Order: sequence, then C-alpha cells, then structure tokens
Amino acid sequence: MSSASLAARLLRRAASSSRASTLSRRCAHSSATSRAPVSLARFHPAAASPSGTTARRFLSSQSPASSSKISPDENLRRVIDSEIECVVESEEGSAQQIDPPEDFPFEIIDNPGDQSIVLKRELAGETIKATVYTNFDTEEDLNNEDSGAENDDDSFKPALQMVVTVEKPGGSILEFECNFNDDELAIENMRLLNRDAKFTENAYEGPQFSDLDESLQKSFHRYLEVRGIKHSLHDWLHEYMMSKDEKEYVVWLKNMREFIEK
Repeated sequence: MSSASLAARLLRRAASSSRASTLSRRCAHSSATSRAPVSLARFHPAAASPSGTTARRFLSSQSPASSSKISPDENLRRVIDSEIECVVESEEGSAQQIDPPEDFPFEIIDNPGDQSIVLKRELAGETIKATVYTNFDTEEDLNNEDSGAENDDDSFKPALQMVVTVEKPGGSILEFECNFNDDELAIENMRLLNRDAKFTENAYEGPQFSDLDESLQKSFHRYLEVRGIKHSLHDWLHEYMMSKDEKEYVVWLKNMREFIEK
C-alpha cells in the first residue's frame, strides 16, 4: 500500500455520522456556558466539551433564530457569522506562541489549507517523516459518553493519527501507522514498501503489529524513539494540531460564507 493510499484511508476514517453528533454536543455545551469566550481547559485554542471531542464549539442556541421572514440563505449566513465570532473570540482569549520542545529535531512543514502537517528530519542518511492529521480519533470518547462515563475537561486529549516513514537512499520505505494518545504512541500497523514496485492488493504486508512477539513490538517502538518519534512530543504536538484545526476551521467557515453570499 502506498503512502498516498494510506493517507487517503486515514482521512476517510473520520466518519461523518460521528462528526455530526460530536458537533451538536459541542454546541449544547458552549451555549450552556455564556457569551463570554469559553475558558480554555486543555490546550490552545479550544476547550473540551463534556464529549471531549475536538476543538470546536457550536452555539446553536445563541445563533440567530431562523424566521419565515428570512431566507434560508440569509439565515445560514447569520449562523455561520455567529460561529466565526465564537471561534475568533476563543482564539483571542488564548493567543500564545506554540513553541516546539527543547532540542526539537524536526522541520515543520505546515501548508495552509492542509489538514495535516509533516515533521521531517535527516538522520544518518535516512529521511524520517511523520505526517500528523487534524482528524482526531474521537470514537473511543463517543463510546464512553454513550455508556455514561464522564470525561475530565482538563485532561482529555483525543488521539492523533500519524503515519511515520523511514526512507533509505534508493531503498525501500518502512511505514508505520500510529495513534498518538495521552498514554502511549501506539503502532497500529506497519509495512515495508518497495518504492519501485507497482502496488498490488495481493502483496504480502506482514502480520498485524499486535500479532508480533512482544519483544519485537518493543524493539520497533525503540526504533522510532531513537529517530525522534517519542511520547515526549505528545503534549506539544496535540496543542499544535488543535490550534491548526481551529485556524483551518475558521478559514473553511469564511469560504463557506463567501460562497453563500454570491
């Protein structure tokens, strides 16, 4: 499986049904607080709702009420404006510089409009890249909420999805599919890719990572750690990605409003 194919699969992983229910719950939580900027519990720039899902807060009860005297397009524009105002107020109330950790070895490639960033470094002739996505893994938290579990706004951090590749000059590419959460960097799967071979669905990609011998699993974790992919990155990386998600969301809202107004 190519890196592009895996990335596309990860981007599809955030199911629309889960995201829709997530957004509606954030809306209810925000309206229950006040019109003042929401206190930022986790990181910059967002506060976790009881569902603890992502950065955004929707204010349905505070948004302009629809009226038969207002066209659907105008009503939608007003709701979008209200949401933009909420997010911008939150950003202004939490403005801070997100500096990388000390001795951070990676170049940060962050292109506006992308829903991922790339951490890149060269080490001993290898090229290491970690592609981190803003599609936070919230499925586990949604299940916890449905079962009546309560989340701590100050501590909840949804898992980050990450694809790490290690490339050697003219050789194959070792690829790791990971979930990066509060407790650990979990390797979900891995594969060795031949950059010159044509992809085929029948290609043997090895066993599931969880089926490997425990000592082999630990050795692969150590393999990533010495290349800079370690759990100590989590807090900074989570903060950075939450901030990026918020910024991209505001741009998306403004583009949507511009389309509606035309």
